[in-house]
Amino acid sequence: MIFNSLDFALFLPIVFILYWFVTQKSLTAQNILLLVASYFFYAFWDPRFLLLLMFSTFLDYFTGLRMFDAKTIQWKKFWFWLSIIVNVGFLGVFKYYNFFAESFASMLESFGMHVEVWTLQIILPVGISFYTFHGLSYVIDIYKERIKPERNFVDYAVFVSFFPLLVAGPIERATHLLPQIQKKRVFDYRKAIDGMRQILWGLFKKVVVADGCAEWANMIFNDADAYSGSTLLMGAIFFTFQIYCDFSGYSDIALGTARLFGIELLRNFAFPYFSRDIAEFWRRWHISLSSWFRDYLYIPLGGSKGGLGMKIRNTFIIFVVSGFWHGANWTFIVWGALNALYFMPLLLTKSNRTNLEIVAQGKWFPTIRELVGMVITFLMAVFGWIFFRAKDMEHALSFIKGIFSKNLWKAPNLPELADLTIFFILFMVFIEWIGRESKYALENIDKVRFAPARWLFYTALIVCIIVLSGKEQEFIYFQF
Repeated sequence: MIFNSLDFALFLPIVFILYWFVTQKSLTAQNILLLVASYFFYAFWDPRFLLLLMFSTFLDYFTGLRMFDAKTIQWKKFWFWLSIIVNVGFLGVFKYYNFFAESFASMLESFGMHVEVWTLQIILPVGISFYTFHGLSYVIDIYKERIKPERNFVDYAVFVSFFPLLVAGPIERATHLLPQIQKKRVFDYRKAIDGMRQILWGLFKKVVVADGCAEWANMIFNDADAYSGSTLLMGAIFFTFQIYCDFSGYSDIALGTARLFGIELLRNFAFPYFSRDIAEFWRRWHISLSSWFRDYLYIPLGGSKGGLGMKIRNTFIIFVVSGFWHGANWTFIVWGALNALYFMPLLLTKSNRTNLEIVAQGKWFPTIRELVGMVITFLMAVFGWIFFRAKDMEHALSFIKGIFSKNLWKAPNLPELADLTIFFILFMVFIEWIGRESKYALENIDKVRFAPARWLFYTALIVCIIVLSGKEQEFIYFQF
């Protein structure tokens, strides 16, 4: 089931009504309802992989208890590594086996040895990278004695599989989400309205902007040899806004949906395309994943405490691993390494924490220096997203070569309908610029005291979503 579907439009109000009007007197009943609803939500996609989710959940629940109750350090390590190996093993089989097998065969062929490799013809379970990281952080935190294990299986299972975040995050922490699951929740009208606003803005970004950009990005990337350099550049820019509006749109819908049930999820995006350098960009893009790698990989490797060589090594490791997390393709690894290279000048000059405050805070317009920084950072992101979108390295390099051709400075050759998509991109950027000091773009729109203006704005968004919604398009991050 996907957020931008009629199925979800029926599913959400049914669960909402049962949650607040049937089970509201019992926290246990509410949590059981959330668990059943979450499993139904996931099984709607493919019931077979529900068993994998349930097994992964039980594994981490069981090993967490065993670690905590272990009488010796040896048994504690045994249960810890059992969970780690099985979880990473599932990812390895479903997501990375074919990549390693084919890469190994290609390496041998470069030495003149031809081998036949056996590949797996299996579907990647949707959301496996996300719920696996939920479980990994949980068992690591227990092993490091940061938290105690949860003994109520239903509560733990809801933490892992809560349907708004199940298939594409944000990647939650037990320290943040479990306490909310364990305490009585009271309906808050203002929070519910706020959640509905965030859902509306997320749907607009996904259905109107992201899916509109996808049409032109796909057209250009799939037939790159037929277009001029300027048109290829526009294709890269379309994808740049597609992936942002697709993924941040999903996050907006997830956070807004969770708020309807009295639960606050971790913020995942903080207007990253307004960043003034690449370090700021990564503090604002996919925040839950970036912070996960920081806490569970970068810091354990030594973080920034060692010498310059260690800092450079650790930076490259987390960016390359982050790239590989996104997919089993050399393009993702190169994308991660490229962002590490982007980061190097800031690291070497110790200026990676210069831009911590919101750009142009309290002002309408940025300074010239801020504007130049935003433009440069945005163009760096555009270039990096080419590798992210390309089907392989040959495609990516050919696309880049095509951009820097003699006709780069000619007007791009785009259908007239693309102008409408460009208009919606500019509209989205304008609204998010106005709301950049908030948690999401429309958070403070209720400060507009003229109520008819607010409702006219909401109506315009709804009309755009209805008119421009066509075939249900899955969210990009479902494949990760």
